[in-house]
Amino acid sequence: MRQNPTLQFIRTNATLIALVVLTAALALADPTFAGARNLSNVARQVTIVGIIAVGMTMVILIAGIDLSVGSVVGVAAVVVTLLMQYGLAAWVAVPVTLVVVGGLIGLWNGFWIARYHIPPFIITLGMLTIGRGVALTLSGGSSVPVADPSFAALGGAYIPPLATVIILAIGALVCVVMLVRRAGERKKSHPGNLDQLAAAVIVAPAGFALAFYAFGWSDGLPVPVAIFVVIAAVASFALGHTRFGRRLYALGGNEEAARLSGINIFQTKMIVYVTVSLLAALSGILLASRLNGASPNLGTMFELDAIAAVVIGGTSLAGGSGTIGGTIIGALIIGVLNNGMSLLGVSSFYQLIIKGLIISLAVWFDVLQKRK
Repeated sequence: MRQNPTLQFIRTNATLIALVVLTAALALADPTFAGARNLSNVARQVTIVGIIAVGMTMVILIAGIDLSVGSVVGVAAVVVTLLMQYGLAAWVAVPVTLVVVGGLIGLWNGFWIARYHIPPFIITLGMLTIGRGVALTLSGGSSVPVADPSFAALGGAYIPPLATVIILAIGALVCVVMLVRRAGERKKSHPGNLDQLAAAVIVAPAGFALAFYAFGWSDGLPVPVAIFVVIAAVASFALGHTRFGRRLYALGGNEEAARLSGINIFQTKMIVYVTVSLLAALSGILLASRLNGASPNLGTMFELDAIAAVVIGGTSLAGGSGTIGGTIIGALIIGVLNNGMSLLGVSSFYQLIIKGLIISLAVWFDVLQKRK
């Protein structure tokens, strides 16, 4: 039976519609929400969790989970600041931290999960506790200041407004052309069906116009946001146009079938868990740079926000289904909701309740989709 095109459109693009409605409602409820400076701040806030969520998408695609990413943020922030205090320049401390913290923790998690088939929940839960303890031990339980003034530019600098407008204009043109081409290809194989690509073609110009307003007329594009965009673009390309991406979907869909088809399960899982830990370490470095210091408690509960962004974005917890684009929308919903509730003076206690309800509804919607 052929479904109503409008209902199909709404069902396929539920999270995108929710983001648009939520943004419009908050703009009407508090005019300051729609200010260029506030929208720029929202983008910066989304960046930290968004980078982690990109890696978490890959983990959940293979039916895994990583609860240690919040602790990795804290350890990386403490380590990078301590290395600078010991005399290393920022440009040396950053890659060393990525390798030592992100790389080693990712290898540890991936090895036990891939080699001995220990449930990811257990291994990463243990690393969550270990990581937080390491951060507290290294810092002595107190904040660590940044010793290299140049380090602040990584998390606090801006690309000038004129260069930002040019970058956004080029990005808008490229994205719209690609989306129109892909939507045309899908229309040939599914005539009369409105899908996510068609919605993206409609929303993309409005989204870039909003970016022009937020960044072009303020201080410019924040460097962390630019880093996030590059990471998301690379990850999206990897999942949609490379063998590695196809392996992740195959592994999440049916691990035994993937093994029989010749996919190296051990290698794939190792790469995925190292990747998510590296991205979590990068988020910790960016956060330390933005705050001009590190606390061992940085990153607390970030793992839940990252998982929430992935699930709200439509990635199935059972694995094998999801996109980076959906995760970005999910991260934006979380960021817009947090910012909007803070502006409206909603108690932090109620904020936790609301976010928990949204996560529950997202999982419920995922279950309903599987039954259809």
